Amino acid sequence: MTDNTPHGTREHGLVVLDMAGTTVADGGLVERAFERAAERLGVEPGSADHAAKLQYVRDTMGKSKISVFRHLFGTEDLARRANSAFEEAYGELVDGGLIAPLPGAREAVEKLRADGRTVVLTTGFARVTQDAILDALGWQDLADLTLCPADAGGRGRPYPDMVLTAFLRTGAVADVRDTVVAGDTAYDMLSGVRAGAGIVAGVLTGAHDRTALQENGATHVLASVAELPAVLERAAHGRAAHGRAAQEQAAQDRAAQDRESGA
Repeated sequence: MTDNTPHGTREHGLVVLDMAGTTVADGGLVERAFERAAERLGVEPGSADHAAKLQYVRDTMGKSKISVFRHLFGTEDLARRANSAFEEAYGELVDGGLIAPLPGAREAVEKLRADGRTVVLTTGFARVTQDAILDALGWQDLADLTLCPADAGGRGRPYPDMVLTAFLRTGAVADVRDTVVAGDTAYDMLSGVRAGAGIVAGVLTGAHDRTALQENGATHVLASVAELPAVLERAAHGRAAHGRAAQEQAAQDRAAQDRESGA
C-alpha cells in the first residue's frame, strides 16, 4: 500500500522563497544581462526600442524570463534566442563574482529549517542559471529543494505552479494554507495568492515597493527576509492562543448547558 499522507504537520511548515531580490542581491545583474542579450540580438543601445524593452524588463521583474522575452521579441524563435543570450550573459556576470546573499538571508533559511520548516528556493531563471547562483554562493545544500519554471511544467510566476510543485513534491504540509510564500515582486505575491498560501510576504529588498506588493495580495510586508522566522513564530503563538481561547469558551458553554440541564 502506498502512503500518500504528508509527512509534515508543522503550522506554516512549507516556506517557498524567491531568490534574486529576496534572498540574493544581484546588484542589477538582470538589467545588465538583458542589455548584453538585447545587443546580441541587434537591439541598438541607446535607441528608443532599447529603452522601451529595458523598461518592460524592469516592470516585469519576478516574471518568468522566457515569458518576458516572448512579449518583447514576438516569435518563439527570437524569444528563445534572447533567453539563451540572457542566461549566458547572466552566468558570465555571476562567474565574475557580482552576486551576494542579502544580509541575514542564509541565517533566515537556516533558522526556518532548524524550527522544523521545509524551505524551497525558487527562481524565474533557467536551471543552469539557478545552479550557477547557488554554486557561487555555496548554497547547494542550503534549502530542502530548489525549483525553476521547467521543474513545474514550464510556467513561472505569476502562475502558482512552482508553489504548488513545492507543496506536492515535498509533502511538507497537509494543507496548502500552511504554505508561506515570500518574494520581492508583485508576481511573487500573485503566485502565492493563486496557490492558496496562507501567508504571502513581500520584502522590500528588491524590485517592487510596499504599495505594489500589497495591491497584489501581500498579507505581510517585511523590511527583509531576515524578519520572516520571527513573523512565523508570532503567527504560531497567535494561532495557539486563539485555539486555547476557543477551547476555554467551549468548556464554558458546556458548563452552562450542564447547569441549565440540572436546573
